Parts: sequence; C-alpha cells; structure tokens
Amino acid sequence: MTTNNIMQMDRLDRRILRVMQEDASLSNLELAERVGLSPTPCARRVRRLVTEGVITHQVAVLDPKKLGLNLTAHISVTMDRHTPERFEAFESAIANLPEVVDCCVVTGQSADYLLKAVVRDMTHYEQFLLGQLTRIPGVTGVHSSFELRRVITKTAVSVPEE
Repeated sequence: MTTNNIMQMDRLDRRILRVMQEDASLSNLELAERVGLSPTPCARRVRRLVTEGVITHQVAVLDPKKLGLNLTAHISVTMDRHTPERFEAFESAIANLPEVVDCCVVTGQSADYLLKAVVRDMTHYEQFLLGQLTRIPGVTGVHSSFELRRVITKTAVSVPEE
C-alpha cells in the first residue's frame, strides 16, 4: 500500500481527505454523500486512511480568545549541548506544558527549537517563561515574539493531486 512511506491513494481517497480536513465532524453518511460513495465503501476507505497513518487525529479546533487565552508567543529556544539525551529531556519536559501548542526542532538559525505558546496575558507568559521554560535543564537562550494579529490559521495540508 505504501511506496517510500507515501501511501498510494486514488481520486476518492484524496477527495475524502480534503472534505474531512474541512469538517471532520461529518457523519459517515454525510461524508459519503459529499465524495460520491455509498456509506460502507466510504467507511472502509476512512478506516484504511487511519490504519495507514494518513489520518492521525480528528479534533475540535478551539478559539483561544473565547477561553481567555489572548496572547500567543513564538519562542526560539537555544540549548547548551546538542546531545540526544539533552534534546530528549527537553522534549519530554515541553510535552507536559499545557501552554505549548507547537514545538519543532529547527535548523538554519541560532535557535534549536521553535515553540508556540498560548497564554492568558503577559503576566501568565512571564510565569510560564520564568517559572517553567527557562528552568528546563539545558535551556540557555530564549527569544520571544508576540502575535499582534493572526492573518491565516490553517490546520489543513495540501492534498497532492495524483
């Protein structure tokens, strides 16, 4: 089913993925109608997409501001040593911080990690930064930028054509 880690998909699989990225709350019947399949083959295809790891999660996307989370910070983090153990320890610690909604190892700049944190306000950010983030062993530098206004937010990825 997969070639070089890329699953072989046909036009209907790709259509299912596009529709599900727009609205994963659709029932199987609604999804089947939108993609032009009957319910049983549609459910079978979705199950295969999940089993093959193409669909990894189905979640509700929340509006942080409606929850009182009004400040988003993009944070560059520099580590003292570039060892697997140091990176594993950092990644394990960061996974337990509810403020962090995204974390990537990066290259091409002085930072080792880029984080995205969502907090109530600057006071909450200061508590997060000084009370948690900078206390993680190995963190030697932190540079923060704050969102003034969000221009685009997407959770969907481009589904390549055949």
